[in-house]
Amino acid sequence: MLKLAIYYGFRSGVYFFCALVCLASWRETFAGDGRFVQMSFEDLLQVKISSVSRREESVSDAAASIYVITNEAIRNSGAATIPEALRLDPRLQVSRITATQYAIGIRGFTTGVNNKLLVMIDGRTIYTSLFSGVFWDHQDVMLEDIERIEVISGPGATLWGTNAVNGVINIITKRTSATHGWLAAAHSGNSERGARVRYGTELGEDAHLRVYGKVFSVDANRYLSGQDANDGAARAQVGFRTDWKSADDRFTFQGDVYKGGGDDRGSVYAFWKNADIALGDIEPSGNNLLARWERKHEDGSDIHVQAYWDYFKRRDSFLFQPTSRTFDIELQQATPFDQHRIMWGLGYRRTEDKVDDGLLTYFIPAEKTLEWGNLFSMADLHITDALTTTIGLRLEHNEYTGMEYLPSLRATWKYSPDDLIWASLSRAVRAPSRYDRDIFLGVSREGPWVLAGGPNFDSEVANVLEIGYRGQSWDRFSYSITAYYHDWDKLRSGSAVVPPLEMTNGIEGKVYGADFWANAKILPYWQLSAGGTFLHKDLNMKPGVADPEGVTNVVLSNDANYYGQIRSTIDTTANSVLQLSLRYIAELKNQDVPSYTLVDLSYSWQFHPDISVAVTAQNLADRNHYEFGDRGTAVFFSRSAWLTLTWEP
Repeated sequence: MLKLAIYYGFRSGVYFFCALVCLASWRETFAGDGRFVQMSFEDLLQVKISSVSRREESVSDAAASIYVITNEAIRNSGAATIPEALRLDPRLQVSRITATQYAIGIRGFTTGVNNKLLVMIDGRTIYTSLFSGVFWDHQDVMLEDIERIEVISGPGATLWGTNAVNGVINIITKRTSATHGWLAAAHSGNSERGARVRYGTELGEDAHLRVYGKVFSVDANRYLSGQDANDGAARAQVGFRTDWKSADDRFTFQGDVYKGGGDDRGSVYAFWKNADIALGDIEPSGNNLLARWERKHEDGSDIHVQAYWDYFKRRDSFLFQPTSRTFDIELQQATPFDQHRIMWGLGYRRTEDKVDDGLLTYFIPAEKTLEWGNLFSMADLHITDALTTTIGLRLEHNEYTGMEYLPSLRATWKYSPDDLIWASLSRAVRAPSRYDRDIFLGVSREGPWVLAGGPNFDSEVANVLEIGYRGQSWDRFSYSITAYYHDWDKLRSGSAVVPPLEMTNGIEGKVYGADFWANAKILPYWQLSAGGTFLHKDLNMKPGVADPEGVTNVVLSNDANYYGQIRSTIDTTANSVLQLSLRYIAELKNQDVPSYTLVDLSYSWQFHPDISVAVTAQNLADRNHYEFGDRGTAVFFSRSAWLTLTWEP
């Protein structure tokens, strides 16, 4: 009976939304002062970003395929985690694997261990040196404190280094001066629940501090058979940030500590040991500290120094169990010359890690120290009032392949105040990780092995051409479209058809397509946002290379050929907003994941000056679907809903 009640409740909610849309088309009494609705399109295009050129510039001037997820958009969506907030970018392929694991990618090669996407939180790079990817269940912030998420589709290697091949995600939190006072929020529903509290205060005339704490838990899902997937998890995190300034100087010091755990996954029978092996749960934990100093001079020059420490620990007795300590420091300086600008910088990164064995996975040697060094320079040349050219080069050294050269050339033509055409040529690489060189798969550390790391594994290389257009029309319609072409060489493959399969660089080919986004103001209180991606891959084995999986292996082939979304946001009253989003993802052919459509709904109401309530519902169009993996072993996700209460006096 409860399930029937939930089902009809959801269906009634959809009908209710449709009725509101019809009413909104002719009843302007629903329009209010826009307290909740997203900022205007004019303001969105003028949002200051820094990820494209490492300097502040507006979205309308950026020579890249850029999308900004604002704090208002996250709040209106009801998202409770970073991966769910990233679904707001229609160009991202976000596939949920388990309750806490996601495959997130841009322009192909989307896996749970994506190694071609660089992710940062407040300038701190969060990928692991084990596979050059992100464990998403280790990453969290107070979503209410996010100022914006800048998502670049396309390479950013000249500025951000190796692994910034297909895209860059930069999560930027608010300065502490914007988060004074108390904020407390809690949400609970049929599958997840959480609570968080933050307090911000002034430490003096020019210094501010905030501290926060949060807890989160999510229930387990099920397999197709109905069996419990044992993927439930819980997590707790605390942190702080302080900002202060003195004359021309600005300082930031911040840190976080977190720990999580999950459901006991039982045991498996290991025939080679003739014993049951306990799998236990997955336990992510870690902490970090970041310090940053910035100085800006009246002549427009500036200097930036940042250093951070990151401790990472993960206990997963099935896969592997890494512990790593990372220190990173960088210097950046920029100087204007007339209408031109020269920027240069250098950096050093050191990671010490130790990897305990999994059930069948071994890193040999178990302990290793890796170091990276880089030097980069970029020149912005103002050719005319409308034409600008940017030339850049990064030299980055790693211990596996030595020096990598990462050049880029960009040009922008702003032929009217509302229209921009840009183009770029760049070279990006995905440098080897420990997974490529040091991993072994077998029944023991001594062998025999099914899979072995390649001692000569080289960097994967992409030469990329992009052409884009961004514009605005009639003060009601803004849009962006980008066409891209990636010429890939040395993609990862295997080297033999009999064990052990050794990692090598045996695949080459092309990846090309287009992505777009658009915003339309239908009525003063009704906005529509849409976007999507078309992707085509033409990969082949290099001459003389034999791989039993070839170019259909799952690491290369987890991508939909096209996907997109449309999102409707209505100011129903002066103090409430209703948002409905529809996402469509085409089939993942090599995983036999059929195409699916997701419909989510969120309604927020500020019923008291200090208190708001929000109702969020997910997966309205599909009561039971899976997004990643083989049907027999994939985790299925059902409809879910939760209520959020927020107190902010």
